[in-house]
Amino acid sequence: MKCHPILKCYHVSPRDICQHGLSCEILNLRSTHIQKLNLVGNFTRLHTLNLDFCTSITSLHSDCFSCMPNLMRLSMCETRVVDLWTTTAALLKLPSLVELRFQNCLCCKDTGPCPASFGKKGNTACEKLGLAQLNMGSLIEPLPFNAEDTLIQVSHADGLHSNLLSPPSALMINEVHTGSNEVSVASETDISSCLQNIGLLELSSNVLPNLNEKVKLQNEIEDIHEYIASGCTWDLKNSTTALKNYSSHHPSPICFEKHYREYIIVSLPHLKVLDNLPIGQMDKKMARIIFSKYYEYLPYNQQHKESVASILQKREIGTCGACYQNFCKPKEKYLYQKSQYVFQRALTAAKFGSAAWPHLHPLYNLSNLNKEGSEQLRPRQFEYHPSDPSLMVFGTLDGEVVVMNHENGKIVGFIPSTGTMNSVLGLCWLKMYPSKLIAGSDNGSLKLFDIKYMLPKVADVNCSSGVVSFDDFEPLTSVHVNSTDDQFLASGYSKDVALYDINSRRRIQLFTNMHREPINVAKFSHHSPFIFATSSFDRDVKLWDLRQKPEQPCYTASSSRGNVMVCFSPDDQYLLVSAVDNEVKQLLTVDGRLHMNFEITSTGSAHNYTRSYYLNGRDHIISGSCDENVVRVCCAQTGRRVKDIYLEDSDSGNSLFVQSLRGDPFRLFHMSVLAASKRPSSKCEIIKVNLLSSSHSAKGYSYGQNIRTSFGLGG
Repeated sequence: MKCHPILKCYHVSPRDICQHGLSCEILNLRSTHIQKLNLVGNFTRLHTLNLDFCTSITSLHSDCFSCMPNLMRLSMCETRVVDLWTTTAALLKLPSLVELRFQNCLCCKDTGPCPASFGKKGNTACEKLGLAQLNMGSLIEPLPFNAEDTLIQVSHADGLHSNLLSPPSALMINEVHTGSNEVSVASETDISSCLQNIGLLELSSNVLPNLNEKVKLQNEIEDIHEYIASGCTWDLKNSTTALKNYSSHHPSPICFEKHYREYIIVSLPHLKVLDNLPIGQMDKKMARIIFSKYYEYLPYNQQHKESVASILQKREIGTCGACYQNFCKPKEKYLYQKSQYVFQRALTAAKFGSAAWPHLHPLYNLSNLNKEGSEQLRPRQFEYHPSDPSLMVFGTLDGEVVVMNHENGKIVGFIPSTGTMNSVLGLCWLKMYPSKLIAGSDNGSLKLFDIKYMLPKVADVNCSSGVVSFDDFEPLTSVHVNSTDDQFLASGYSKDVALYDINSRRRIQLFTNMHREPINVAKFSHHSPFIFATSSFDRDVKLWDLRQKPEQPCYTASSSRGNVMVCFSPDDQYLLVSAVDNEVKQLLTVDGRLHMNFEITSTGSAHNYTRSYYLNGRDHIISGSCDENVVRVCCAQTGRRVKDIYLEDSDSGNSLFVQSLRGDPFRLFHMSVLAASKRPSSKCEIIKVNLLSSSHSAKGYSYGQNIRTSFGLGG
């Protein structure tokens, strides 16, 4: 792009630009500290937008591009955008978008296809075989800026007009740091604040035609197989060479998401150029195949979005529609169509598909629950009630136990720290006695509480009624009650597991040296009071049977890293195992054989403790790690990714990390996440997530000011 010389300068109100818009064709916001694109005016002539090096942009909101119907070129190199799902949903609001860039080829200054990265033969090979995945190069320092970029004005091409009725053809808004001379708007969070550094004019490039092609997946697979079968070895070799010739620079975090290129190509069918690489027909075919293997378009493998009204109409007339025929086996087709569960799945998929930005809100505002001395409660562990959909219990870092109605935010019961309990790491409700629960702290203290005797408010009044104490198990990280509510297990940072009898209030057995390293979690099965599983940092998961006096496990299954979590599926058919740094697998409970490897990308951190649980019965799993700010939702039967939910403090922009999480046992696609920050403070927040409701239908909330992570063990 070539810049016009500056002829004349006029000052323009940033608020007027945002609210009323401009008739410019190019808008350059490169290197500004904007966090939110709040352009709501008329930008119908805008065809090129540059957001490169806007490192404060972490996500795209639903309507951030709704005022740009003719935007054709968008560049977002080295932003902090990472979420594939919300990003593509926002970009779908751009019907004319044909060139997109999250990373750039070193020789390319605009969003068009790179003229130098591929030769003629390389282009031919890539057109036939497709570009499966880019090998990212190392980061380099940002390109240098010119001193002229610090101008703070609007430049008009003809130098004649000074109002918004006839604005310039292009605006460049830069923020530059040159030694002691600094133009900074880092304290501002929206685009209105940053529209005060206005600079040079640029020319637009030619318009590229839209591309809208639909090819069936089966035909694409057959075409690729036919091409490979023809023996085009030369093209295969040159395609690999062409990929190596691509020099990637200034990538946004979204580029490190596995298969991100294929996901974007499938989600944006009109796109012609991505990251300076042209998108050919075979690119699209390969992308569809990879997308169908690793991602689910909608839950339960639904391929089409349907309205709720349409689904209800089908239910009334007793049909389920053609889009559900592939979900069930032929011999079960009739029974499946008559079942009400198919419509529940269909309604869930319809609501899921309409909520690209999930609704996240806190479990009440725990900052309002202050103890005496204005100290705030600091959650460390929590559990949903097994039979009352409204109740949840959480334990704190200071030893308090709080039972709350998570639907209305009211406290049902509160037990202050007695001085003997430290961080509460183990919590488990009794199912046959729904008012009782077991709580264990990291110093080994074990108690049974009855919420009928708890105080319904935060107070430092000790109440001994309804409290039963057990022998200590130190140091403790986990407790779990069996299906008949007569025994429970305690495990911790040791190689032993203790078995307690609830009725006699005593420890009846200590199983020693069950593993070679500490046992972080021990869990009973849901339906047998004798079967339990243990997960250890020695990389083994073992299944045990109390009837065999656990001297030898029923079997042992190993992970490549230390195990953090293990839990049974609600029907006990599977074991979900989570090892350090995103190694998540599903095993067959009967013999420990591998059923599903979820292939979540690792970070390389030995301290990235991963925890996974079931969601929607055994249909899906949720997984999160303490060094990452994302919760991943995967199909438990196919392993495909359904959704990622990123946690962030909307005020500061700081990431919140997953310390613990649970699926809601009563609501489809509802969960809660214990979120924490690594900043040196002492507050944690339990965030409720509703994947079936959009965040734009509720008031926003700023999560977790002054939050930190704590002890990385336990469930």
